[in-house]
Amino acid sequence: MEYRGGNQLYPEINYGSTNVTSQQPQSYYHRSPSQQSNFPNQPIVQQPQMQNNSLMVTGFEGHREWTTDLFDCCAEPNTFVLTCMCYPCSICYLGSRIGENMCMPLCVPASDITLRNKIRTVGGIKGSMCNDCATVLFCGQCAACQEHRELTNMGVP
Repeated sequence: MEYRGGNQLYPEINYGSTNVTSQQPQSYYHRSPSQQSNFPNQPIVQQPQMQNNSLMVTGFEGHREWTTDLFDCCAEPNTFVLTCMCYPCSICYLGSRIGENMCMPLCVPASDITLRNKIRTVGGIKGSMCNDCATVLFCGQCAACQEHRELTNMGVP
């Protein structure tokens, strides 16, 4: 930029000042540094794309369904027996499998809903918080068995 006569002037634009030297306007074509000598006047042919938000790991909607049905409880007999005999133990084990403190389900109200929501979110499974609440409320033990199977299918030890 040049400063002449109280105006900031771009060398390629003539503002009508008598002080400005006449210059050829520069091309308004996009040129990367590597293309400057090879392709002198390459036009922009692609619209700028929206940048991905690096803080957002996944979208709000999942992209897949649960790998097993809610009522496939007998698919893993050991988990089924554990969940039927001691539901709190099953939820504590479920919490420890997804990286939470094993005692968290005993201390946090509605932790079984929260665990289901976390598994659904991490796994990219379609659903909603309302659906999670209804599933756990009416079929809590079946939901816990389904969550254990899902983690197994996802490769979580």
